[in-house]
Amino acid sequence: MTDLVVVGGGPAGMMCALQAARRGLSVTLLDRNQMLGRKLRITGKGRCNVTNACDTREFMANIPGDGRFLYSAMSRFGTREVMAFFESLGVPLKVERGNRVFPVSDNANDVADALARECRRLGVRTLRTSAREILTEDGAVTGVVTDQGRIACRAAALCTGGLSYPKTGSDGTGDGIAEELGHTVTPRRPSLVPLESPDGYCAEMQGFSLRNVTLSAYEDGKLIFRELGEMLFTHFGVSGPLVLSASAKMRRMGDADYRLEIDLKPALDEKKLDARLLRDFEKYANREFQNALGDLAGRAMIPVLVRLSGIPGETKVHDLTREQRQTLLRLLKAFPVRVSGTRPIDEAIVTAGGVSTKEVNPRTMESKLVRGLYFAGELLDLDAYTGGFNLQIAWCTGYVAGNAAEKAE
Repeated sequence: MTDLVVVGGGPAGMMCALQAARRGLSVTLLDRNQMLGRKLRITGKGRCNVTNACDTREFMANIPGDGRFLYSAMSRFGTREVMAFFESLGVPLKVERGNRVFPVSDNANDVADALARECRRLGVRTLRTSAREILTEDGAVTGVVTDQGRIACRAAALCTGGLSYPKTGSDGTGDGIAEELGHTVTPRRPSLVPLESPDGYCAEMQGFSLRNVTLSAYEDGKLIFRELGEMLFTHFGVSGPLVLSASAKMRRMGDADYRLEIDLKPALDEKKLDARLLRDFEKYANREFQNALGDLAGRAMIPVLVRLSGIPGETKVHDLTREQRQTLLRLLKAFPVRVSGTRPIDEAIVTAGGVSTKEVNPRTMESKLVRGLYFAGELLDLDAYTGGFNLQIAWCTGYVAGNAAEKAE
């Protein structure tokens, strides 16, 4: 008999396991990977955006769904507590632009290794296996069936993640187990995911990145996102930090019409940009239009700008009309990209949907349907925008679940 079986050795699972072990519970952690925290090790391009050094109010503003569910967990293990926790484990942290918190080493392995080390130090037993079923009797957890047999326990915590990066173990196993126990699982959908476009010029500019641009996203003509940053054109559409953030706002894909606009010159308002165009056109007055844009745009983008402007490329710059200059100006301030959908869910950084929070006690992360059953992390129907917020959800829900699980009598 073990007090608690934790299913899933990701950030939420390891946090849950070590917190329970710190309280003296015997804990068995199930993860089929050879190394704990496999997905954690590749987050943030291998740097691991641990959390966001913001207050609770700002944190909640970055949760598009039921953020209120997290108030209790955040009050007990908020961003400051998470930062202190990792510092105490010997992982020094730093705060970067947008209050994003990273390990000083810029190495996600340091974060995952620190958690795995702490689990070992506290005597957490790790089994390289998968859970198949959670056994119950009289509405309470009695055991977990694994590929290696049955483990008797008084409590079980499902921390199996979403559906993104399935090779790391996020394959939807937890969703199925939760449903078998009577829980509602909101349909999964990709969030923080690249976007596909029917516009052929995206593929034409494949690999071309934009820095210090402002991306705006519209849903049925209404502005839903606007932010300054970086993005990238790809063979299927667009990607990069700005696009991933915008995608999290697109929660009605298939039902709503989405489009993007890129302000290529956000530091200049239209009046200043027009003055800049006049200077450039005076400088290159005797050149053809298609050869006069090198100071305004990258080489990969110039043929697209010429084509979308409708201005014949061989037109001499000194022959351009005011109307043609205004057309180019509008294109530079609102370069259009249509959105036809997202990339597949297994390419998403985060998946939205999951176990309904209405069926989980926010103070303990315990199921309202089955005694001794706990949930934490991405398995829950909670997701956030990019910036360390999703990992913070994993840390605080794992912390609460690990501190709520009861010791067997």
